[in-house]
Amino acid sequence: MTDLFSEDEVVVTVTRLTRVQLARFIEGDFIKPQRHTDGYVFRPIDIARLELLCDLSQDLDLEETALGIVISLIDQLHAARQDLAAMAQVIDALPVDLRSQIDTTLKQG
Repeated sequence: MTDLFSEDEVVVTVTRLTRVQLARFIEGDFIKPQRHTDGYVFRPIDIARLELLCDLSQDLDLEETALGIVISLIDQLHAARQDLAAMAQVIDALPVDLRSQIDTTLKQG
């Protein structure tokens, strides 16, 4: 079983999404589905992003420029969280004395 959705399945799954909006979101690079021989295919993360785009554009009435800014900020925050998690894993793998030095330095900060 694959976790890929066709355009038809996406419009059915994301009930507030129209085909016109889907096309605009793709053209605006708000969503980046994979190309397939039969058209685009979407992953579960794309579905979640489309739900968010519908919330922002419909509930908060954001126009395309504002929507682009908000989505860009959300993407930056997500990337920063991933970077922070990666750094935390690296620090956790260090010897205890180095972790203690880092902890002391951060508390002084």
